[in-house]
Amino acid sequence: MSWPVLVFDIESIPDVAGLRLLRGEPAERTDDEVHAAWLAERQADGKSDFAPLHLQRVLVISCVLRDASGLYVRSFADRDGQSEGRVIQNFFTSVENKVPQLVSWNGSGFDLPVLHYRGLRHGVEAGKYWDLGEDDREFKWNNYISRYHMRHLDLMDLLAMYSPKNNAPLDALAKLCGFPGKLGMDGSQVFAQYREGRLEDIRRYCETDVMNTYLMYCRFQKMRGGLTEAEYTQEIAFVKDTLGALAPTESHWQEYLAAWV
Repeated sequence: MSWPVLVFDIESIPDVAGLRLLRGEPAERTDDEVHAAWLAERQADGKSDFAPLHLQRVLVISCVLRDASGLYVRSFADRDGQSEGRVIQNFFTSVENKVPQLVSWNGSGFDLPVLHYRGLRHGVEAGKYWDLGEDDREFKWNNYISRYHMRHLDLMDLLAMYSPKNNAPLDALAKLCGFPGKLGMDGSQVFAQYREGRLEDIRRYCETDVMNTYLMYCRFQKMRGGLTEAEYTQEIAFVKDTLGALAPTESHWQEYLAAWV
């Protein structure tokens, strides 16, 4: 397994300001009223209440970085409600600086398209990420964009043999492999949690989800021969030790370790 590896996950909510703009809503209408009207129209048309990807406002991007110096958990969060562009730029700047192996679970189907659309809206710059070989010839054969290249590894997509009908949920696979899985929340609850002012709970949830993805990546590396049995066992122990050091100041890691049996 080569380093650095950057595993990522995003949490998002409907972009009510975008809905207001595109629908031409009057200024006196509250955000709740704008969102409720949009939901009612969707339901009347028999459509999902899940917002289109270009109308997913990014709240949190959580990352697990593994390199030769250690294992790090970091989140970029829009804490003031006005920093979505900075959050996305910070993520892509990390990619530009590290040029890591990117790993996700359904990143090709959700996380990255959302980051593309929202980054475009906010004027984000990410030259290395978008390089298809024009600047670095090596990227012609292995880049972040092409589906069948490995510089971005969407584990769900690959394990399903690139067939959506075969997709499996991260929570189920993580638990089947002996990892904690989701704790206390799922993506469908994020908007309600946000409206209650619980951004830090969302951030903690996102971090545990991205840790599940990193552990699944380690399991996959063992399966494909990137890690020996001994190396895999050593890495899992290292993850537990790292989270144990974080647990005294971050209670969600205490809960996560307690669920890891």
